[in-house]
Amino acid sequence: MPDPSRPIRTAAVIPAAGRGVRLGPGAPKALRTLGGTPMLVHAVRAMAASRAVSLVVVVAPPDGAPEVRALLDEHSFGRAELLVVPGGETRQESVRRGLDALPDDVDVVLVHDAARPLVPVDTVDAVIAAVRSGAPAVVPALPLADTVKRVEPRPKGEAEPVTGTPERALLRAVQTPQGFDRETLLKAHDTVVEGEGATDDAGLVERLGAPVVVVPGHEEAFKVTRPLDLVLAEAVLARRRATDGYV
Repeated sequence: MPDPSRPIRTAAVIPAAGRGVRLGPGAPKALRTLGGTPMLVHAVRAMAASRAVSLVVVVAPPDGAPEVRALLDEHSFGRAELLVVPGGETRQESVRRGLDALPDDVDVVLVHDAARPLVPVDTVDAVIAAVRSGAPAVVPALPLADTVKRVEPRPKGEAEPVTGTPERALLRAVQTPQGFDRETLLKAHDTVVEGEGATDDAGLVERLGAPVVVVPGHEEAFKVTRPLDLVLAEAVLARRRATDGYV
C-alpha cells in the first residue's frame, strides 16, 4: 500500500512499438506525422498536460529506442520526466517493460495508446481521479452510436450469419488512457497469459476478477488506425490550433 504521508505519484506508459500496418506502408504508426509532428509526440504531450502526471515512459520498437529518444528530445513536454525503453514482440510484453521501468514511488499508472494522440487533458484527469478515489482499474469510454451484431465468422468476403443483437445501451466503446492501481496492474501482467481473451490492460485486470469502472470518454480520443482516421485527426488538430492556440 502507498504511504499515506506522501503525495500519490502518477506515471503514464505509452507502448509505441507497433507497426500500424492498416495505415499503409511507411514509418511505424506512432511516428507518422499529424500536423507536421509525430503522433507519438502528440500522445506524450497529452499525458504530460495533466499536472498529476510526473513521468511518461515511452516503449519504443525493440531496436529503435535511441532513435525515439532523439526524436522526443527535439520537443518540449513541460515538467514531466521522460523515459524511453525498448519494447517486446507483443503489446503485453511492451507494456510490462514499461512497468518495469517505473520508480518504486509510482502508485497510479496510466497506459495510453500512442495512436490516440488527441485525448483531452480533462479525460486524462478524470481517469486519474477515479483511480485515486479507490478504483483499481478505470477506462474512459463512450456509448455506441451504431447497432452491434454478433455473427458467426466466415472467411473474408463471405456473408456471415447473424447470431444475436446485444443491447446497445449496455455497451461502451473503450478508449485510453486506462488507469490502474500499480499493484493491481502488475499482478494482472504476472498472472494472465497473453492470448487468454484480453485485448487491453483492463481486460487483464478483469481476468483477475478485480473491478473495472468506466468514466466518460471523449469523441476526440479516437484511435488513428486507418487513413480516414488520419484525415479526421488533421481536421481536429487544425481546429484546435485555430481556436485554442494548440501547438
